[in-house]
Amino acid sequence: MPISMPEEALITVQKRNLPSAFEMPQMEMAVTHFALVYLISGDRRIITPYQQFDAHAGNLTLMPPLLYHRTFSLSDAPYDNYLVKISDKLAEEFCRDIDPNIWRHLYDQKYFSLRPEDSESARKILEDMLYIYEQNEDYAETVLKGLMYRLMILLWEKNTASDMLVFKNRLSENIMDAMYYVEQNYTEDIRLKDAAKEAGFSEGHFSRLFTSQVGVPFSEYLINIRLRHAKELLINTDMSVSEIAMHTGFSNADYLSASFGKREGFTPTAYRKQSGIKHRNVQNTVFTKG
Repeated sequence: MPISMPEEALITVQKRNLPSAFEMPQMEMAVTHFALVYLISGDRRIITPYQQFDAHAGNLTLMPPLLYHRTFSLSDAPYDNYLVKISDKLAEEFCRDIDPNIWRHLYDQKYFSLRPEDSESARKILEDMLYIYEQNEDYAETVLKGLMYRLMILLWEKNTASDMLVFKNRLSENIMDAMYYVEQNYTEDIRLKDAAKEAGFSEGHFSRLFTSQVGVPFSEYLINIRLRHAKELLINTDMSVSEIAMHTGFSNADYLSASFGKREGFTPTAYRKQSGIKHRNVQNTVFTKG
């Protein structure tokens, strides 16, 4: 379970530098506080009983109390982040001073993607918050409260997108364990029976339960996971399609290409070319603005 806040504190701020392989060993939840995480570096997958989403550098995630969740790595990048813990009392003050609907919306949404300039603004606010918190001078909590308000309003006004998978029904802990197992072993020859064993069910019961909760059959979920990793390798490496197939659990390049074409409408090579052009255009846009 996450470490609780000191009872007398309204807000705490940390900057954490964790290895890329850092993973929550099990489902956890905060009991006494709201959490806000700004990802400085790293790529993380977050699973809750209700949704799944991926966070990358510059993104923010918000977790309310009493929500079980689990996070694990999607890349070799170090897991560096700001972690803010907000007490129930301070949350109530925000709702009273600003708007309870804003607070409710932010913690219902949980995942936030900002434009580069807005993400940098959020980071600067968090840098200021960390400095004030560590100095621990008179009126520090009053200043932190104002900065926290400013950050929440920024998220409310500037959020650009929320790309998450919302599950058909609330996930049970057994199904979340199976999903975690897939993320850790997608490169291997995973079969339905392996995931069912991990969840502690028979194959038939697991298959029905997985489909009813996640909304897609286990086989389709597994292929989607492998394709997501294949896309990342197509964009970020010079590996051949055959090499990518080997690194993502597909038996060969033909199987990868067939699965890719069925779901995306074009070949892995075409996707790499198209995504490469888009990536260069984004880089050029950011460069010219700077």
